[in-house]
Amino acid sequence: LLPLLAGAATDPLNLVRETSDRCLSEILNRKAELTETPGKIYSLVDSIVLPRFDFARMSRLVLGKYWRQATEQEKLAFVREFRELLVRTYGTALLQFSGQEIKYLPMRLAPGATDVTVNTEVKNPGAPAVPIDYSLYLTEDDWKVYDVSIDGVSLVSNYRTSFNAEIRRYKLAGLIQKLVERNRESH
Repeated sequence: LLPLLAGAATDPLNLVRETSDRCLSEILNRKAELTETPGKIYSLVDSIVLPRFDFARMSRLVLGKYWRQATEQEKLAFVREFRELLVRTYGTALLQFSGQEIKYLPMRLAPGATDVTVNTEVKNPGAPAVPIDYSLYLTEDDWKVYDVSIDGVSLVSNYRTSFNAEIRRYKLAGLIQKLVERNRESH
């Protein structure tokens, strides 16, 4: 496993820091343009942030038992629509960024570790820091994010709860259709 780690592009803390810094710097530099045309944030998120995420793994975790029951076509459609939903959600949240301080907490990467959490805090003036924790795992050549917890709330768990209720009510095909409609509305 050590050769695997040696071949990894970067350590997980640096990956989160570099990706965040690049994205947030771009947002601050283009603030006027992005405020005027908010839809432009989506391509920025898509090109800088999302290559660091493993949407297939996130989708499997979100759907749980329903993933195993899904057809290949349903799996592909869900991953595509879930990814689009996250682009829009993350992009909208990033538009609120106005130079808050991000503190990257120290991390010890145990030898041979293949699953880690990078802990950060976002500090808003006059308010308590908001913890944002990134769960990553090591692929063959790099670290990928598979969950994000904001103030202790896991994105995967949160979507699993709401999507399970939708699947019980409308089946997986119904959930996918709702995601398609929701994503289309936000264009």
